[in-house]
Amino acid sequence: MGSFSLMHWIVVLAIVVILFGAGRLPRVMGDFAKGIKAFKAGMREDEEAAAAPAPPATPSPAGSGASGEHPREHV
Repeated sequence: MGSFSLMHWIVVLAIVVILFGAGRLPRVMGDFAKGIKAFKAGMREDEEAAAAPAPPATPSPAGSGASGEHPREHV
């Protein structure tokens, strides 16, 4: 199972042209290129968001119940 030869790629290309038609193939490839560009832009946005410094955390007051519960008065 080696790599495909030139003849294999010609047969694959011929089958693709037969299935999609010569007129529709450029439109399909254009949509594919737009998808790749959108993917790259999304990856770039994720990298920029990860590189942005996080805002500093503010310390909570000591007696405010840091566990998220409200303090109750014992009667």
